[in-house]
Amino acid sequence: MTNFDYEISFCSNNPFKNREMEQVKKVVLMFITGVIFSSFTPHNEEGNNSLTVNVTELRNSIGVVQFTLYNKEGSIPDDHFKKYYKQLAGPISDNSSEITFTNLPNGIYAVNILHDENENGKIDKGWLLPIEGVGFSKLKSINPLNRPSFKKTKFDLSNNKTINVSMIYM
Repeated sequence: MTNFDYEISFCSNNPFKNREMEQVKKVVLMFITGVIFSSFTPHNEEGNNSLTVNVTELRNSIGVVQFTLYNKEGSIPDDHFKKYYKQLAGPISDNSSEITFTNLPNGIYAVNILHDENENGKIDKGWLLPIEGVGFSKLKSINPLNRPSFKKTKFDLSNNKTINVSMIYM
């Protein structure tokens, strides 16, 4: 019998070593099982969120409501709709409209809505002020001292969410 054979037989006959090895095997097996199962569990780290936006109290059911989603500081105000992340139009029924943005990553967002009565896709203005209704997440009114900005209208999205936006007519 060689020294190597002696060590193997010594280890395999040692009941304390066998118990330790069995515990190590169990721990390793539990770790591997945990890793495998966690890879199948849906995580929302990158996000697959939906955001539903409701608007009520439109002054009429003419036209559409344009829902515009922003995700960058400095993107609001955006009078010409050039800085947005996503934009959808929703039909109006009973002076209300609702739209759902899907597949949104976790992040900070803001919403701007336009009651686009003539369906031209832009904010029509009289003398500096919009003649169609507008609205922003988290704002109930706007004026020269309370101008909309991304900072004032932003909110966190890390799960599916529904928000209500107030329509503002000047």
